[in-house]
Amino acid sequence: MRPFYNQNLEETLGHFEVTAAGGLTSAEVGARHEKYGFNQLTAKRKKTFLQMFLAQFKSFMIIILLIAAAISGVVGVMEGEGLFDTFVILGILVLNAFIGAYQERKAESSLEALKNLAAPNTKVLRNGQILEIPTRELVPGDIVILETGAIVPADLRLIEAVNLKVQESALTGESVPVDKHTEALKDENIALGDRTNQAFSSSLVTYGRGRGVVTATGMQTEVGKIADMLQQTVETETPMSRRLEQLGKILGIVALIICALIFLVGVLYGNSVMSMFMTAVSLAVAAIPEGLPAVSTIVLAIGVQRLVKKNAIIRTLPSVETLGSASVICSDKTGTLTQNKMTVVEAYVNHKKDVINRTAPASVLNDEENRLLSISVLCADAQVRTREDGKHEYTGDPTETALLDFGILYGQLKDDLEKQYPRVAEIPFDSERKRMTTVNRLPDGGTRVNVKGGLDEVLSVCSRIIIHGEIKPITASDKEKISRANLTMADSALRVLSMAYKDLPEAPQKVEIGELENELIFIGLLGMIDPARPEVVDAVARCKTAGIRPVMITGDHKSTALAIAREIGIYDEGARAITGTELSQLSDEEFTQTVSSYAVYARVAPEHKVRIVKAWQSHNHVVAMTGDGVNDAPALKQADIGAAMGIVGTDVAKGAADMILTDDNFATIVSAVEEGRRIYDNILKAIQFLLSTNVGEIFLLLITSVFNLGTPLLPIHILWVNLVTDSLPALALSVDPAEKGIMNRKPRSSKGGFMTRGMVWRVMYQGIMIGVIPLVSFLIGLHEQGLMLGQTMAFSTLMFAQLVHVRNLHSNKRSSLAINPMNNKPLIGAILISAALALLVLLVPPVREAFSLTAMDGKHWLFVVLISLSPILIVDLFKLFRINGTKHE
Repeated sequence: MRPFYNQNLEETLGHFEVTAAGGLTSAEVGARHEKYGFNQLTAKRKKTFLQMFLAQFKSFMIIILLIAAAISGVVGVMEGEGLFDTFVILGILVLNAFIGAYQERKAESSLEALKNLAAPNTKVLRNGQILEIPTRELVPGDIVILETGAIVPADLRLIEAVNLKVQESALTGESVPVDKHTEALKDENIALGDRTNQAFSSSLVTYGRGRGVVTATGMQTEVGKIADMLQQTVETETPMSRRLEQLGKILGIVALIICALIFLVGVLYGNSVMSMFMTAVSLAVAAIPEGLPAVSTIVLAIGVQRLVKKNAIIRTLPSVETLGSASVICSDKTGTLTQNKMTVVEAYVNHKKDVINRTAPASVLNDEENRLLSISVLCADAQVRTREDGKHEYTGDPTETALLDFGILYGQLKDDLEKQYPRVAEIPFDSERKRMTTVNRLPDGGTRVNVKGGLDEVLSVCSRIIIHGEIKPITASDKEKISRANLTMADSALRVLSMAYKDLPEAPQKVEIGELENELIFIGLLGMIDPARPEVVDAVARCKTAGIRPVMITGDHKSTALAIAREIGIYDEGARAITGTELSQLSDEEFTQTVSSYAVYARVAPEHKVRIVKAWQSHNHVVAMTGDGVNDAPALKQADIGAAMGIVGTDVAKGAADMILTDDNFATIVSAVEEGRRIYDNILKAIQFLLSTNVGEIFLLLITSVFNLGTPLLPIHILWVNLVTDSLPALALSVDPAEKGIMNRKPRSSKGGFMTRGMVWRVMYQGIMIGVIPLVSFLIGLHEQGLMLGQTMAFSTLMFAQLVHVRNLHSNKRSSLAINPMNNKPLIGAILISAALALLVLLVPPVREAFSLTAMDGKHWLFVVLISLSPILIVDLFKLFRINGTKHE
């Protein structure tokens, strides 16, 4: 069967066995309800909140921590220390799981928003009568009545269209309402936005009236197909979760190997199996950074708050870090790269083209320019209102609001002009003549007929032209010049309107087309476009410097897309552009191979956008996708980071997105990428800090076990260091400012883990350093007063050395002494709080006894303080001699 847009009215009505005059009968409606079901979107069964909550415990890192919590509980009971340690670890894990489940539930709102697009009731023709029925009761074959302001309730083939305009931007990306008609279209494989004899579910009638036969309902509509794509889209794993999972496996395996080794060595030394089991447990606790899940979650949450100040609202926490990995940004054109506001940018008058300088408009206009301006404002039905803040608010067709805005630029407000030249008659625009005419009274008592419309339609009723004040007959040469100017504007993707007028001695007796629209004087052309945002050019350049590929995806026409893409720098020499129809003819394999050559996609459908995102992802790119319409929702969900528009974005797009841009600005995405990189760098700093301290604890326990020197740290000491001493400074690292040149480096590979060669080297040598320092303290204390003083000195040195070492993490290249500590005031506070808590444990007798520690004298305190300062000196020497691992990042 041929598509409905290729069928004439008789074919379509015959297919559904319905008449345009009578509609369906009640019996036919009942039978079709049985066959097609209700006109509503259906959803798969959702996961419960409990299922989401339990799913958070599947990661390897979390399982390791659960085992650590269980072992800590057994040890606590056996040693009479209770279950405090276990409850602390479990508390952290439960909080993390709750946050994760809450984020997942919040991200599932897109389908509900899609359902809310439908109007509750619809006018239909049934049994020869017009009825108002619930929209869900529509069936294929129903005749729907369309009026201005109505939401189209299902997909329709139009059978009547009187000056009908439909706003389809949410579905197709077309920024202005589309003129509709009833004629069959000849071309095949026509893009959704070009099916001008159809109306689609959820679009809005902005002008005129019409009727249409329902061709699809529910999940079979274009919106229904989007709903199905939303449900079929598989959630992409974020780089952060992938890296944490990889890190958890590494830590778990390392912990098990070392524990087994220590246990075996200890038993061979003749130690009891139970004592070696306790030592192995201590080592297991030391190997796992218990605070890491909490630290990473809170660091991301802090990043969310910072991004709010930059006009970006993050809906899912991992998206903050994913932004920093973005290597491709697929951006919608309208409203994101452009201002989403039709604007007059060129004028043609007196056979001369002028580019409108909107920042510094001409202070003086000649008579013809003034007349062109007044005609364009008076011959418009749009309205403008000046708000209390002095800004202007427009209502009406975007093309006409552009004309009113043009008038305001030169101080000609519509209200003032209409008081001076009141409208006395009009002939509305219609899609056949493609002209609009108003008659306005002149101060001398005469009237002026003002006409605007398409060039051919206006020139056909013009017999004269005005040039520099002289009105003369229009010649073939004049028409050629005008046509050439029109073509130049059109080639620049401008929407062109022609203006003409004539003066009458008095108001016309009859308001008829033939009476008014003849013998007109041609005055000029106005070219308008939805212009690029001025800040986007710089944002695109920053993307390219940062190794990020910007790509334009739009439902608009190819010529318009290319004009904007060239202006802002997305479309360079050697790049290619492709339409949705052309894309449909490429196989997945062909497209995947050539996807990197395309910079602009025009006239695309929702399924094309998903294909584009998947093609880039197949090359291991992290893809960010922006959008505002219903048609963008599947691609927003498929992308690694979906960014919806906050101002003009539909609830469907917002529901499918990970991030909402409150200013609808592409430049905000680039700022968010920069913030994502800063956050990732700071998470790396926190991980390096936590792992180096854990390696230090392992090294300390390993050496003392292998050489049978005793137990330098108890499990409670290790847990205190991991959860209290380490966690606050690690969190404070999250607010470190960005390194210089952060946007001059290439994006990280999505497949790479945290543990690069450079990272492994730093963790190992700094970990050994953190282990050796308390080992020296332990041996001195052990030699002078026995095991308890040795443990106290080791515990004290470990805590203070780590608090000093955290200052090394500001930069892997610059000396920590060269970095102003006041750049990160929260870190200073975290160090002081952690130091105060350490002193509480060491100086308050009841607490000290609970930790099985003893008091130190002045000599031992002095030694602990001095040796704890050594990490700054050691790491700075590694940085000075450039052996800090930065070559292997």
